Amino acid sequence: MNHQPDVARAAALIADPSRARILKALCDGRALSAGALATEAGVSAPTVSAHLARLTSGGLITAVHEGRHRYYRLTGPDVAGALEALALIAPPLPVRSLRESGVANALHRARTCYDHLAGHLGVTLMRALLDRGLLTGHDGTHHPDTAVRDRPAAYGHDAAYRLTDPGRTALTAFGVDVAGLPRRRPAIRYCVDWSEHQHHLAGALGAALTTRLFALGWLRHGASPRVVHLTEAGTRGLADAFGVVDLAA
Repeated sequence: MNHQPDVARAAALIADPSRARILKALCDGRALSAGALATEAGVSAPTVSAHLARLTSGGLITAVHEGRHRYYRLTGPDVAGALEALALIAPPLPVRSLRESGVANALHRARTCYDHLAGHLGVTLMRALLDRGLLTGHDGTHHPDTAVRDRPAAYGHDAAYRLTDPGRTALTAFGVDVAGLPRRRPAIRYCVDWSEHQHHLAGALGAALTTRLFALGWLRHGASPRVVHLTEAGTRGLADAFGVVDLAA
């Protein structure tokens, strides 16, 4: 039987501030321990265990066992996409410390959205791919007046982005296995970036490109979950490969 989704149940799981912080910490796609998530959420070990149990039973996260250790991760990119979409309409959290200010600025500059690049850097890279004709089908700008009105259930794929023949050639030469992208998910999707209110590249292609940038050492993970930093080699490399030069956030 086809059942309507229980939106209220999912919303209730996300609505708790501690659980929301846990989910946001997992939005870079990596698995984290209960201890690390307790620190991110600012709660005790017994409290984080209770939250993790509820999120697991609700289908938002899953446990990964490595030997005697247990780690937690999001069940898939759709969870991260839902959180990113909620962030578009959410009021900003108050900044209470210099550290919180630094993390917020870093997240705006560059972060991962599950397994693909987001923030100012992600939007700028998307724009460069469009400007060079490697992607086509839309201008990369979020148009809220039509994006939802035309196809309300099509968040992330109502714009028909396509990889051009020059794009396929360029990305293959760059080291992205375009022909071998997994077929279990769409090759090209976008997310509306909550900090930039523009599109960044998602889908299997966005994930593969981001993986390649890490493999080259052009990106590195930051100390805080989801934060990534562009290295000096990355600054030079993105300028040479894709003409990405406007990186001032």
